[in-house]
This record gives sequence, C-alpha cells and structure tokens, in this order.
Amino acid sequence: MTTPNQTKQLPVILTGDRPTGPLHLGHFVGSLRNRVAYQHSYQQFVMLADAQALTDNMDDIGKVHRNVVEVALDYMAVGIDPALTTILIQSQIPELAELTFYYLNLVTVARLERNPTVKEEIRLRGFERDIPAGFLTYPASQAADITAFKASLVPVGEDQIPMIEQTNEIVRKFNRMYNCEILVEAKALVPEIGRLPGIDGKAKMSKSLGNTINLGATADEIRAAVKQVYTDPLHLRVQDPGHLEGNVAFMYLDAFDTDKAALEEMKAHYVRGGLGDSIVKKRLEVVLQEMLAPIRERREALAQDRGYVMQVLKDGTMKAREVAAKTADEVRAALGLSYF
Repeated sequence: MTTPNQTKQLPVILTGDRPTGPLHLGHFVGSLRNRVAYQHSYQQFVMLADAQALTDNMDDIGKVHRNVVEVALDYMAVGIDPALTTILIQSQIPELAELTFYYLNLVTVARLERNPTVKEEIRLRGFERDIPAGFLTYPASQAADITAFKASLVPVGEDQIPMIEQTNEIVRKFNRMYNCEILVEAKALVPEIGRLPGIDGKAKMSKSLGNTINLGATADEIRAAVKQVYTDPLHLRVQDPGHLEGNVAFMYLDAFDTDKAALEEMKAHYVRGGLGDSIVKKRLEVVLQEMLAPIRERREALAQDRGYVMQVLKDGTMKAREVAAKTADEVRAALGLSYF
C-alpha cells in the first residue's frame, strides 16, 4: 500500500465529475475504473465539480446539492479509496474561484468561443447567444482547477482535449508574462476505451437522455435495461448473419466481459448466423449483474452512514484546500498582490 509520504513524490492527477445525477456504466468505462488503478501510482485528486455544475443548473440547485453525496457514494462503491485518493468539493475551495478570476484576464472572449468543446456543449444545450457567462468561461475555471493542484495529468475523453490545450495556453502565458515557472502544464490522459453508447444506440450514454444503466441499479433494473439494448436492426431471424458494427450489446460485452475467448467465439457465431439476440443479451445480463452486484452492495452499506461520507468529503476538501492555497499564494506573489 502507498503511504502518504510516498504519494507526495508521485505525479499529480486531477479528475472529477459534475454532480448532476447518479453515475453510470459510461462513467465506469470512461473514468472510474481507471481512477481505481491510478490511485496506486499517482497522487490523485477527484473533484465533485458542484460550482461548475451550477453554470447550467442555477434553476435547480437542489439537484446539484443532492448529488454531491450520491456521486461520492458511487466513487467509494467502485473502489476509490479515500486513504489513497483525495476526494474534494469544488465550491468549498474559494482559491479556485480566485484563480479563475485572474486567468480570465489572460484569455479573450473570442478564444473562449472558438474552443471546440465549449462550442459543442453550447450547441447541445441550445443556448445560441443566451450563454451563461459562467458556462462560456468554463475553460478558465478548469485551468484554475488543474493548476491549483499542479496536475501534470488529466484523464479526459478525446472531446475534452481542447480544454487541456487551453489550460496550457493560460499556463504558458502566465509563466511568460510574470517570468516564473509557478504553473505546470498538463497532459491529457485519454482512456483506451472511449465513450460508451447509450442502451438505445445513441452516441452518448447520458442521464438527460435516459439511456443509461446506473452503477447502483437493482437486479430488476439491469434486467429491464438489457432487454432494451440496441443490437442489429437487420438481424431479423436467428439464422441470418448478424453485424457487430453499431451493435451496443457487443460493445458492452467488449467493455465488461472478462472471458475474451468465449466472447470472440460468440461474435464469430453471430456474424455467420444461427445465434439469436436473446442469447447475446442473456450473456450481457449475466456479465453486468456479476459486475454491478458488489458495487451496489457496497454503495448500499455506505449509504447507511452518510455522516461518514460527509466526513470523507470534509477531510479531502480541507487537504485539497491546503494545496490550492499554496498555489494561490504563489500566483498572488507573481502578480504583486502580496501587500502585507
């Protein structure tokens, strides 16, 4: 086991989620199971980005409040260990907002609007020109989050790479303008398995689209969801050859089935014909039930002591704030804002 003294010497990773709903299989594939592995080799900070979630949820702040603990439960249920990983609440570290304010002076509105990730998120939410200023300036906020902890690695999907690039632009500009090496550039760490499609075949598994399987799903909920999983619309009869491309059932099996040899045999049988979708889905249900049952059980046990969960969040946030405050002190000094 890694000791606290050892973790101080390890490279720093920052990652996290917006607490707007329970986490699902897409989160598990894209980030959660990697975080469980990273915590043994890196100094890892995992952020509950509640302040960022408010940029498009100011009309439903209760949703954000409720899900801070719910997401924390998901974290610990999958194996993120508070003894190895610092779990923190973004809004409780005011230095992050302070750094954001400074960084906004290093980036133009035009540059923010050109950020491909921001442009796509604006399109998806239908903001057009009615963009909340906090939402538009998210790249500066994310730069504050990353640099406050001097993270050199940030696990993200490919669609988030432009955010890391903009963070590094801010880092380089700050260090150049103030002749220092205070801020650290970060590298995007893209997972091998990218975004997981929704059960309906849509490109993204999303809480808002209702096409998810949550990590805390009951056995009945898993069974019902698997029945709805998109397969091959051209596979009308059992004897017909099936197609793997776009087949969500096989995408999920690729992500979660540990018996790769048996899976390859199933794929070959499906492609040549003679294997029904119901058999494929039966295998998928077995795999998901076996994987999610222990996560659900740990989550239910942790939920019985929410006081413990809140103490974990408080301790992690206090530890994280010490780190962020040190960086903020250095930034203020570089800006000549240390008067006393």
